[in-house]
Amino acid sequence: MSIKTRKSSILKLMGGAACLALLSACATTSEPAEVEVTETIVETVKPAPAPLMTEKDVTVTPSLWPDITVPALDPAIEARIDDIMSKMTLEQKVGQVVQGDTDSLTPEDVKKYRLGSVLSGGSSAPGDEPFASKEAWLEAADAYWNASIDPEGVEIAIPIIWGIDAVHGHANLYGATVFPHNIGLGAANDPDLIEDIARITAQELIVSGHDWTFAPTIATPQDDRWGRTYEGYSERPEIVAAYAERIVHGLQGVPGQDDFLGNGRVISSAKHYVADGGTKAGHDQGDAQISEQELIDIHAQGYFTALEAGVQTVMSSFSSWNGVKMHGSHAMLTEILKDRLGFTGFVVGDWNGHGQVPGCTNTDCPQSMNAGLDMYMAPDSWKGIYESTLMHVQNGDIPMERLDDAVRRILRVKLAYGIFDKAAPSERPGANEASLLASDEARALARRAVRESLVLLKNDDNVLPLSRDKTVLVIGDGAESISKAAGGWTLSWQGGGYDNSYFPNGESILEGIEEALLPGGGKLIFDPEGNSDAKADVVIAVYGENPYAEGVGDVNNLDFRPNGFDTEHLKTYKDKGIPVVSVFLSGRPLWVNPELNNSDAFVAAWWPGTEGGGVADVLFQTEPEYDFTGRLSFSWPAKAKGYQPNPGEAGYDPLFAYGYGLSYGDDEPNLGLVSEESGLTAEDLKDGDPREIFSSGKTRGSWSGMLVDANEYVPLQQGAAKVGSFEVGRADYKIQEDALVLNWGEGSQGRLGFVSMGLPINISGSADVDMDLVFAAKQPDSGSHNLTVSGNCQQDGECAGSQSVTVSGGEWAEYRVPGACIGLSDLSMVMVPAAFSSETAGRVAIADVHFAPASGDAECAE
Repeated sequence: MSIKTRKSSILKLMGGAACLALLSACATTSEPAEVEVTETIVETVKPAPAPLMTEKDVTVTPSLWPDITVPALDPAIEARIDDIMSKMTLEQKVGQVVQGDTDSLTPEDVKKYRLGSVLSGGSSAPGDEPFASKEAWLEAADAYWNASIDPEGVEIAIPIIWGIDAVHGHANLYGATVFPHNIGLGAANDPDLIEDIARITAQELIVSGHDWTFAPTIATPQDDRWGRTYEGYSERPEIVAAYAERIVHGLQGVPGQDDFLGNGRVISSAKHYVADGGTKAGHDQGDAQISEQELIDIHAQGYFTALEAGVQTVMSSFSSWNGVKMHGSHAMLTEILKDRLGFTGFVVGDWNGHGQVPGCTNTDCPQSMNAGLDMYMAPDSWKGIYESTLMHVQNGDIPMERLDDAVRRILRVKLAYGIFDKAAPSERPGANEASLLASDEARALARRAVRESLVLLKNDDNVLPLSRDKTVLVIGDGAESISKAAGGWTLSWQGGGYDNSYFPNGESILEGIEEALLPGGGKLIFDPEGNSDAKADVVIAVYGENPYAEGVGDVNNLDFRPNGFDTEHLKTYKDKGIPVVSVFLSGRPLWVNPELNNSDAFVAAWWPGTEGGGVADVLFQTEPEYDFTGRLSFSWPAKAKGYQPNPGEAGYDPLFAYGYGLSYGDDEPNLGLVSEESGLTAEDLKDGDPREIFSSGKTRGSWSGMLVDANEYVPLQQGAAKVGSFEVGRADYKIQEDALVLNWGEGSQGRLGFVSMGLPINISGSADVDMDLVFAAKQPDSGSHNLTVSGNCQQDGECAGSQSVTVSGGEWAEYRVPGACIGLSDLSMVMVPAAFSSETAGRVAIADVHFAPASGDAECAE
């Protein structure tokens, strides 16, 4: 069965509105009863997913791989390494191969353990926010730097290098320039532009005291259901290979030239080696089940040009190739990357990626180092991995030659960067320079990048360009929000949820439209919800995906599900004869045929970043040269179903092919109506197991998260969200930021509820059994806190039940509450499966919220 699908999660549904009101009412119910809960300590290390194979099960043929030439080693640097290593203790050498996250270590730790590097993850800035000002970054950078060069107790002190993910600009720095995401830059197909963007990014990293960016991502995504599709430049390797070299040059400079790794330059990292974009079904951290030749032809091309450009570090992928985890693959890390391709820099791991190797944990993994990993990225496990690695070297599990090779590679990069001769981060040229932060050049470059990234998919009757003397009605939740337009990896790891005050050097798409329209005598009307009956000559609708990052963005199909804006309004205006221009924000191509049919013009704007004026430049053609020049670097799907074949593959039949894109003046016929048969069946439309509520960092199925305080409601964001003095942030449970930290301020009546935004949901399944609400929890401060768990509020304004659960200790434990205790005895009609509140100030972290058959070990209190 093939049916049209269009599902909205906006708050216009009566069931959803009623549920929110009821959730608020839950906050005023009588005191909860105490419940006996089953508490089981749970392992905090995520086990490696099956099936996994050992190294002996996969072989490589080095002769298949090309001969490339990497920059020659500097004999003076090699001699200096010899001298340095002769003065280092074993403990210092082990410290050099360990990198910890700044949220989990202090400058004193860096000095004591002589760590080689620190990183700041996507939400690990100094202070209370996931981002920071240049002053705060520099203060922290100096503290870690000074600790690393403190000579106490050692013959020679080795300076640290500080790494961060500046993947589309330095987006964890307040006020920085945020460029379009890679998917848009791939549509621009402009290597000169790419090199300039990398150069500006390097300058802004120096402003905040950083040495190293984990970029470029040179994946070649093959399945757009992957949550990191937008981090890829193209589904084809040609653009990826052309860009990789130029990005490395922009960040590091050109080998052999005077400014190579000099002032204004930073260390680059090619990632994620290799085939992270080729995993089966687009699963993040999954398995690329492909031949070695396909690995070379599709997924490795960008590494060849990056290595030839002198990239100093390579980041190993979370993913596997034919069942072998990259973090444990001697064949790929050593035999191919180092021996065959001649890479002389160092290999860094990804966020506890070593812990996914069979036989390893986050704190113990000699297999990775023996495979060829040179630096463990051990954000919160750094101390354990240091201690175990020291032990493994002492007992011979890790040969001393392997440790020395890793240390030599790390020192080689540090010396090439001149780290031993640099001043403290705040004293380096460019540090704390306000003139280098979102400079006129940087903003103009970002605006140009937006213009070049736009792809015009439809322009019936030449609706575009728009005249600047007309009345324009702008609708959609993406028009005013810079945060939505910037996507993931912006201010926080997951992005989203920040008002425009957090982007002092940015401009929204709405502001750009106003800037273009008003000087021409036009009139602007703004109605984000799209309910306005105002007379207008044209409607511009700006809407699309909400931000996400990594596996949180994985999807089962490519159907666009409207959020925050009901796209049915497009048809309302079109039926009135008002031309509709859609500006679609997304991190991947999606099935949007209903929206295409209800639009006269349709622009794929991707996630354009902080210079929304670039969109208006082209819509209104504010200068004669501003035209649509972007061309699809990813094919656009004709169906929403599953895997979409790529160019050259059997069954390739997209709606818009790779390389497609219109320009003004093209003699193209009108697109007309496209099929609204999505290819999805009723089975496909099921939102997974309704018993799964929250896991892997996101709500599941038809459930939505909502923060409630009195009559104020705030949707649960992928990053952080706040209502009143109640705030929900993120923490690590099994993977990065897959848990929630609930923080109640003094006097807070805040509550986090998981709700059905439509009709009640049946979670009983086929078996008539009692259910427990199960969740993992801990008290982040290692104390205890009483958590109130509620469920199933009814339309008469009362919650069916509440229970008090005491969460104790700083280690994750599993808690079970019988569903009947919180009013879930009728599992066929559930509106609120779980809500969490507290009568006192404090914090509780929760994760993996779901229902499971009752264990019989927990009972309701009287």
